Amino acid sequence: MTQRISLTRYLIEKQRGSQDAGGQGTIPPQLRLLLEVVARACKSISLAVTKGALGGVLGAAESENVQGEIQKKLDIIANEVLIEANEWGGHLAAMASEEMEGIYVVPNRYPQGEYLLMFDPLDGSSNIDVNVSIGTIFSVLVKQPEGPGVSEQDFLQAGHQQVAAGYCIYGPQTTLVLTVGEGVAMFTLDREQGSFVLTQENVRVPEDTQEFAVNMSNMRHWAPPVKRYIDECLAGKEGPRGKDFNMRWIASMVADVHRILTRGGVFMYPWDKREPGKPGKLRLMYEANPMGWLIEQAGGAASTGTERIMDIQPTQLHQRVSVVLGSKNEVERVVRYHAEHTA
Repeated sequence: MTQRISLTRYLIEKQRGSQDAGGQGTIPPQLRLLLEVVARACKSISLAVTKGALGGVLGAAESENVQGEIQKKLDIIANEVLIEANEWGGHLAAMASEEMEGIYVVPNRYPQGEYLLMFDPLDGSSNIDVNVSIGTIFSVLVKQPEGPGVSEQDFLQAGHQQVAAGYCIYGPQTTLVLTVGEGVAMFTLDREQGSFVLTQENVRVPEDTQEFAVNMSNMRHWAPPVKRYIDECLAGKEGPRGKDFNMRWIASMVADVHRILTRGGVFMYPWDKREPGKPGKLRLMYEANPMGWLIEQAGGAASTGTERIMDIQPTQLHQRVSVVLGSKNEVERVVRYHAEHTA
């Protein structure tokens, strides 16, 4: 029988790395412990999601988040679960969440670590009440050594500076997807054992695809390069692409990205002229950076249409960007269309 590898064992082996040969492990012990705590928090959130109406967690709360969006009860619950699970472990200096205006500094009564944790506690909130897959997205940075305390400025690091990123998707199975900079691995929650088990390693996104995910209702508001790309996909075999495309749109980034990591595709949430002053809809720090890095680690690409997402220098904690990610050749085509339009 094939031996089952738990998330804990996987991370310990990453920590050991080549130490037996006198080298250094891939990840430090404190990062390993932090990722285990995040995984435990995701198990708690998964349980709350599973209970649904029986747990009294469905419906909207009487509050808004920093973006002015009506919060769901599960948004607030998931946010609290992640904070309470991570604040006391000694691995973190501070946390930031899509649901909070400012950063959450680890209280003085707990030891402080060197890491910074950012998360979207429950991505795809609009799907909670209709029983469609939702998820938790997270990203880990190292606090810069300058200064005795921690501030919002410490979080403003480009995506390529992440040391770990991933998401947990709550669907028919609860699956944790993780990268520490050496490819992408998937772990499925074994509910009987209560542990995440490695079910796929070295995940790869095919370079070509015949599937795209985008909200077509916004088509009239898109920029010409995006319209051009989608028009060509819709034209099918008779069009310039010479092949038929399928469209998938779940309105939950974590679910759409999971499908791409599983079988390829391209996900687009482009700029549109309804709010021309905003560069995009999705949050750079909580969504675009961790998802973009995962896709790149699996051989795909992630861009705004004009620049690589991993190279963006953040200026705000809740900064928004346009997102095009997935199969490498399709993303590069969209980038080329933007360049041609600008020229």
